[in-house]
Amino acid sequence: MRIGELATATQTQVETIRYYEREGLLPQAARTGGNYRIYEAVHAERLGFIRHCRSLDMTLDEIRVLLRFKDAPQTECGEVDALLDEHIGHVVTRIRELRLLEVQLRTLRARCPGVRDAGHCGILNGLAAGPRPSGAAKVR
Repeated sequence: MRIGELATATQTQVETIRYYEREGLLPQAARTGGNYRIYEAVHAERLGFIRHCRSLDMTLDEIRVLLRFKDAPQTECGEVDALLDEHIGHVVTRIRELRLLEVQLRTLRARCPGVRDAGHCGILNGLAAGPRPSGAAKVR
């Protein structure tokens, strides 16, 4: 299949497919005499794997490691376990950061309980005052 067909079949933008090729995540496709890329089922399967990893917010470097193991199925997967444990730790940290962000945004929103002119908007004035020290808002 051509790149447009692969893009449609995997719901991936053409530029994303080309990017994954440049990054070495997808093997280079064979080319026709007219220099069109020709993809096979293996490309679609690998692209599906990459997209699933990306949907789990994995980095390209993490995906490279996983692909290395996927390409060597006889290899022990202890490093895969460690990679996922580390990724879970990043997710937990990010959730904590997002909860703090929510508290900060709700605090800012509470500064403007009603509609008024922009010159007296508590939200705009709060933003103009700058960020509060990181310890000022506590996560619940």
